[in-house]
Amino acid sequence: MKYLHTMVRVKDLDASLDFYVNKLGLAEAYRVENKAGRFTLVFLSAPEDLPHARDARAPLVELTYNWDPEDYQGGRNFGHLAYEVDDIYETCQRLKDGGVTINRPPRDGGMAFVRSPDNISIELLQKGGRKEPAEPWTSMPNVGSW
Repeated sequence: MKYLHTMVRVKDLDASLDFYVNKLGLAEAYRVENKAGRFTLVFLSAPEDLPHARDARAPLVELTYNWDPEDYQGGRNFGHLAYEVDDIYETCQRLKDGGVTINRPPRDGGMAFVRSPDNISIELLQKGGRKEPAEPWTSMPNVGSW
């Protein structure tokens, strides 16, 4: 068995790409436009996985954008995507500076949660183990749910 991808339906492809690529830091591996089916699939990868993801078509996150509007509910029911990051504090600061709400700050130096524009929960984990707890994160409260 081999993990291939996780599919997330998105309402606004541009807003979702801004979040996943420009703010979170994923890279587009490839995309599929299906005019007959009226949808676009955009496959994203963590930068470290990109060469393998393009070659093997895995591991990926698939953003599915249906051209005909739909109202997707229950992002929390999906669970979450998880990514290991080199520096959780730098990553959270970059996201915060980009207007992303940090739902569960990295108070413990090891884990944080944010949400995509489509309400998908994203877990961020510190690579190599927890960092020393540091401000402003240690005293920052949770916001919403994750």
